[in-house]
Amino acid sequence: MTQMTEHSLMLPPERTRTLALASAFLRGVAAAGLGLGSLAVLVTLFWISSPYPDSGPGGALRAAAAVWLLAHGAELVRPDTLSGVPAPVGVVPLLLVVGPVWLTHRAARDAAEPEEGRRRPSQSGAFCAVTAGYLLVAAGAAAYARGGSLRVVPDTLAFPVALVVAGAAAAGVWTAAGRPFGPLPSWSPLVLQEAVARTLFRNRAEVACRAAAVGTAVLIGGGALLVAVALGRNAEAAQESFLALSGDWSGRLAVLLLAVSLVPNAALWGAAYGLGPGFALGTGATATPLGLTGTPAVPHFPLLAAAPDQGPATPLNWAALAVPAVAALALAWCAVRRAAPADAPRAQAWSPRETALVTGLAALGCGAGTALLTAVAGGPLGSGALGAFGPVWWLAGPVALVWTAGIGVPAALLLRLWRLRERGWAWRRDADAPEGAEDAQGVEDAEDDEGVRGGADGIGADAVPAAGEAGKPRRRWAPWRTGVPRDSAVQEGPDGSAVGGTAPAGGTPTDDPGFEPYDFLPTDPWHEKETREARWASLKRGSGGLMAEFPAHIPAALRSEEASGQPTNAQPTDAEPADGQSTDAQPVDADGRGATP
Repeated sequence: MTQMTEHSLMLPPERTRTLALASAFLRGVAAAGLGLGSLAVLVTLFWISSPYPDSGPGGALRAAAAVWLLAHGAELVRPDTLSGVPAPVGVVPLLLVVGPVWLTHRAARDAAEPEEGRRRPSQSGAFCAVTAGYLLVAAGAAAYARGGSLRVVPDTLAFPVALVVAGAAAAGVWTAAGRPFGPLPSWSPLVLQEAVARTLFRNRAEVACRAAAVGTAVLIGGGALLVAVALGRNAEAAQESFLALSGDWSGRLAVLLLAVSLVPNAALWGAAYGLGPGFALGTGATATPLGLTGTPAVPHFPLLAAAPDQGPATPLNWAALAVPAVAALALAWCAVRRAAPADAPRAQAWSPRETALVTGLAALGCGAGTALLTAVAGGPLGSGALGAFGPVWWLAGPVALVWTAGIGVPAALLLRLWRLRERGWAWRRDADAPEGAEDAQGVEDAEDDEGVRGGADGIGADAVPAAGEAGKPRRRWAPWRTGVPRDSAVQEGPDGSAVGGTAPAGGTPTDDPGFEPYDFLPTDPWHEKETREARWASLKRGSGGLMAEFPAHIPAALRSEEASGQPTNAQPTDAEPADGQSTDAQPVDADGRGATP
């Protein structure tokens, strides 16, 4: 038995391409099944705890499948209505979208990430396999939900459900590849391929994307703040609507979870309100900072209690316009941090044209992101008065672009000028300064910083390393600097005039026209005989007895000086031949090899 076990065939560590693709496919199926199963368990618990369930367990599971597809952006339809006309449900709770997107992203990343000892599919293969496995489960869930109270519109399975899944899978594959920026495919324009290949273009694009993300995040955060303030003012109305929707604890818990999942939607509604276009409360009412016009068709829901009252707006409503202004300033600050960095020379800063261009591209990205998010934050809730509910994306996006570009670009140029001003920014130096010239004020700042830290650590000022020996000196903002050197050695000349100049740490005046830093030789007795013999003895001890018994070699120049009668510290050893004599022993260099005299 042992012999058979020892000689049994072992499977190779690398899997074939077919098995790798099958594994990626199963990862997509598992990701979809995990998300659908989690939501089905939650819905089943609410159905079990409900004292008056409307349907059996099959209806609860079909409703869970429909809500899971709604989290991917699918549009649902309620066929059973009082009017007999099917009512659409197009408002997607954005917090529910996080789960499916994260699961798809993780499945694609794990499928495409290289693993030691195992073969992985190509990036395109991993993307297609994970997407196909996930969409297969989505198609089965849509077919299963057809007999429930909420049915899926078939057209929305291709857009946006398939688009959301493919985007999340592509992001996972891109993450596994290290998030590279380029090269672009061969079918893209040649001009764009050449631009992406340049490092300068990639740096500018990275700054623009980061600034756009910061501006969008500040805009959404400001909208969430507006909603929180409005809910605080109308807390009693929100509480009444919450208690009126359900009388048992399971129903109230379900309403609470639904309200929490709609919090990102409310934040985007608040952002659209602050931008100016506002949001629609039905087909005949619009809420803007100037007031609420029309007759709103608002159902009973806690978050809708934050809607403004009918009539003209007050100065408190006008204060919502500060949200896009703050977002534009945050976008400009994020762009200027790279356009005029604090620790770079003045000549390395971006030009005003580059700063304005990158800030404008960031504003364009902020407008596009705002339009996309507001498009998914709203939707229809019926076929009548609730056919339009939420912000209008084709108005919110352009208005966000106008706000961020109109305020962000001038603010970025002004911030650039302020950060590049000479007075008050002690570390600013010109990159075109002559070689060897030192910035006295920058050295002074470095000495101050090192001296403070040295005094705190118990080290005196003599322990401060000179600039250039310990690397780049630390610089900090010092608006109180006036450009006057701290240590000035002023002496009185024969005619009574003041002479002298600033003395740095080394003691040499920098005003001396003949002064050049580091133009002196070391003063240590490096070439003396005793020093050479000490180094030679240290090498012999460190060799462990492998060195031959040769004395330290004295250069011929020193021997010639001694023979000519000039004073020198190096003396010939007993083993060295005198002038005119020869010996078979050759002198040895410091590294133990023979040297030719």
